[in-house]
Amino acid sequence: MNTGTFTTLSWTEHVASCAEGAPRYAHARATFAYTGVIDGTSTCDYLLYYPGEGFTDGGQASPGLERIEATVAGRAGSFVVRHDVRYGPGGIDDTWSVVPGSGTGELAGLTGHGTSKGDSDTIGYTFDYRFD
Repeated sequence: MNTGTFTTLSWTEHVASCAEGAPRYAHARATFAYTGVIDGTSTCDYLLYYPGEGFTDGGQASPGLERIEATVAGRAGSFVVRHDVRYGPGGIDDTWSVVPGSGTGELAGLTGHGTSKGDSDTIGYTFDYRFD
């Protein structure tokens, strides 16, 4: 299994819908810097759900799409991953997979999946990939 880390460069979150004291959902846009088997930068959009009052309990699994411009094993290009992330007081617990056909440049034909887990601005990841 291949590993690395990514660091949050920016995070902007806007509440999309919420009644006072009720669950809410929000849109977040983040940028990340990757090191390790993935070396580059990305932009990610998440749709977040906060179920409880005070909204400190975290949310349910939330989807996200991320476009990564990087090298993978020395090959340059970009690709898109789809996230299924859970978040809460202990940080994030994320599973993600490469969107089929999204690879460009030398990353055309990239397939794979990964995990991310952590509770700081720098998160560890695993990435199991291949080129078809």
